[in-house]
Amino acid sequence: MASVKAVLRKKESKKDGTYPLAIRITKDRKSSFIHLGYQLRLDQWDEVTCQVKKHSNAARLNNLIAHKVAELSGQAIDDQTKRKRTTAKAIKETVEGTGKGSSFFRYAEEDYLKNLRDLGSFNRYVAEKPRINHFREFLDGADIAFQDITIPLLRRFSAYLKRTRNIKDRTIINHLIIIRTIFNQAIQAGFVTAEHYPFGKHGIQIKFPDSVKIGLSPDEVTILEEAALSPIQDHARNIWLISFYFAGMRVSDVLRLKWSDFQDGRLYYTMGKNDKSGSFKVSPKAQRILDKYIERKRIHNLVFPELEVVKDLNDKYMVQKKTSEAVSRLNKQLKKITPEIGIEKKVSMHIARHTFGNISGDKIPVQMLQKLYRHSNITTTVNYQSNFIFKDTDEALEKVIGGN
Repeated sequence: MASVKAVLRKKESKKDGTYPLAIRITKDRKSSFIHLGYQLRLDQWDEVTCQVKKHSNAARLNNLIAHKVAELSGQAIDDQTKRKRTTAKAIKETVEGTGKGSSFFRYAEEDYLKNLRDLGSFNRYVAEKPRINHFREFLDGADIAFQDITIPLLRRFSAYLKRTRNIKDRTIINHLIIIRTIFNQAIQAGFVTAEHYPFGKHGIQIKFPDSVKIGLSPDEVTILEEAALSPIQDHARNIWLISFYFAGMRVSDVLRLKWSDFQDGRLYYTMGKNDKSGSFKVSPKAQRILDKYIERKRIHNLVFPELEVVKDLNDKYMVQKKTSEAVSRLNKQLKKITPEIGIEKKVSMHIARHTFGNISGDKIPVQMLQKLYRHSNITTTVNYQSNFIFKDTDEALEKVIGGN
């Protein structure tokens, strides 16, 4: 049970020797304060009775204190009656009318999504906001307290997504990850306790299913390189090939390339995803593509034009937004190209990275691949490259069934 008490905040003294009058809510040894907007001297406060004395408005202030203490105590009792495990901060939020302490969706909107926007994380913002809305739709538009997000509820939500939207397990897991992330942040912020946390060892355990990664073969890359294409299709192919020629560079990094990144026949750049820096030799094939763009008007000194519409490249949110829009346009062109030139596999900008992995296979030591991919952890490289190494399994299968 939370304790509620009127106090003078002695750590917040004013120059005139007064202290703010506040209500302290304490729960699980953690306190939160509601300031009442009045300042008192020490001789105007009775520490024993927790009441105002020797003040012209003592009676009114004591009535205000009594009212606030009763309101906060009542909220604490209501939470206990409903078997909700709340924090002092959550009780304060509820009484003050913000409601964020108990409201999942209010916290999601005012803290989680707002932070993504403020940090410039456009890609996450546009991906995660609809998933939060799907959770709200599942609840028929009603709000929900963190404490009411239970294991059975999340399992019903997963079934609802599969039934109503016919989505894959990986996408369902992405929905659950957002709920888990918001729950964790709310715990850290003190809006809810961990007692009813529905994830982890004794709750919903999140594990991504394996996904199939298929890249182009060397022959298919040659077909793409040599195909006669229209100018707009050629531009899409050029960006795809630059990604492939530089070890599957992410398209977001390709579009941010500047001419100043190229020095003495080498490319020097820092990967946007993890700030890993490195350098690649510019191959003759890559140089021939770059030469197509060197005479064009340069804005921001960019090699490719997609981000020239962004006024300030330090505006991370707008850069991600325009990158996303550009990748969508480029992928549409690639989708048109491949059937016309006889490639049956699905080709997108991201497939350039898979193609490099597929062709490198087990030909390159994993330590070198880690460096090429700019992975922070070699385990990531091993797991990623395992999608493209088939020699051992093929030989094992042949030993059983024969090669002819």
